Amino acid sequence: MKVLETERLILRRLTTDDAPFILELLNDAAFLHFIGDKGVRTREDARQYILQGPMQSYEQLGFGLYLVSLKDSTPIGMCGLIKRDALEDVDIGFALMPDYRASGYGFESAIAVRDYAMNILGLQRLLAITNQDNVGSIKVLEKIGLKFDRMIRLTPDAPEIRLYRTD
Repeated sequence: MKVLETERLILRRLTTDDAPFILELLNDAAFLHFIGDKGVRTREDARQYILQGPMQSYEQLGFGLYLVSLKDSTPIGMCGLIKRDALEDVDIGFALMPDYRASGYGFESAIAVRDYAMNILGLQRLLAITNQDNVGSIKVLEKIGLKFDRMIRLTPDAPEIRLYRTD
């Protein structure tokens, strides 16, 4: 189900048919370094990740992470909204495959999701989190209007990360 369309991209709900792509994306070296190891090692793991993550979020909250594809249907990443127990508000997240980074796709998908969250879903505030060394994500977050707020830990034993917010 298509959720958003931009000049070059389509963002749609993930389905279990996307498991092969999600397996590849979640095991990309940059994803593992900047976002973390989700323990997805097989297509079945990827299928369960989609079912228990994005699809459950769509059902419970009406939003979630979306597949980002070029208009020719080539999948290039994910971008969407996540409600984490450790954060008071919804946060925006994104990840792209290596060949599609640094070409404006991160900004294009993130600004579309930001506008959708605020204007269609009516969210008053959006958050985002990123590692201190994730320069590319920091640039995208600042370009879509989020401001650095403070350093936080999602759990007591987790490393410190940067928290951004829209207000």
